[in-house]
Amino acid sequence: MAKITRITTQKKHKNRYNIYLDYGDGEDYGFSVDEDVLVKYRLQKNMELDKPTIEALIQTDDVHKSFTLALNYLSYRMRSEKEIRDYLHKKEVESEHVDEVVERLKDHQLLDDQEFANSLVRTRVNTSSKGPLLVKKELQEKGIHVSQAEEALQYYPYDKQYEKAMKFAEKKAKSEARKSFKQLVQTIQQNLAQKGFKGEVIQEVLANLPGEDEDSEWTAAEFQGEKLLRKHARKYSGFELKQKVKSGLYRKGFDREVIDRFIEEKCDE
Repeated sequence: MAKITRITTQKKHKNRYNIYLDYGDGEDYGFSVDEDVLVKYRLQKNMELDKPTIEALIQTDDVHKSFTLALNYLSYRMRSEKEIRDYLHKKEVESEHVDEVVERLKDHQLLDDQEFANSLVRTRVNTSSKGPLLVKKELQEKGIHVSQAEEALQYYPYDKQYEKAMKFAEKKAKSEARKSFKQLVQTIQQNLAQKGFKGEVIQEVLANLPGEDEDSEWTAAEFQGEKLLRKHARKYSGFELKQKVKSGLYRKGFDREVIDRFIEEKCDE
């Protein structure tokens, strides 16, 4: 048995206390505990503790410290269970303590993967241009089960998906105005797919884009064709130069009529 001889407050951590013990051969430092543990177990001077009790107190305090770590991690934003577990393992918390902390967080309704998933989807809808497939992927990377991710995606309805995808497409159409209409459509389609939008949304967006405009197509062909001319005129001339420009414009999605017009107006000057 050991007797508590002194209980002192730590200088740097006012909510933690050092417990000094005497096993019969003089006072020595025993262990430290958080204030909550001190109060819960009513630790006080002259109290006698056996070895199993001391070990239990130390373990209880370790769990309490881990729980406090988790609470601090949660104070910045909601977390998934996987994020909490990964964080505590990174902090070298023992696996059995991690399990206990997770269960305690759930008991206090501070950890709920479904609510976390719902919240993340709502946030992404309001703050990002990600489509639902990318959001779902993000949820799964954070340890959210497929069924929970699917349920959370109800907060990303079709009309919101279309609105975001169309907004992106319109912005892209302005910034890529010097591309052929065909290449522009392909670019928008690829970009929307990369952003995680589903096929049916992409197709509806493309169907509702303004159609090909003859003047805009010619302006784009002039821009791209003159670039090709500058590039190939250093090595080619005559028929070979025309063929290089023709094939380049074709690869960029321009129709034969526009290409022939460019060759006639620009390459025969």
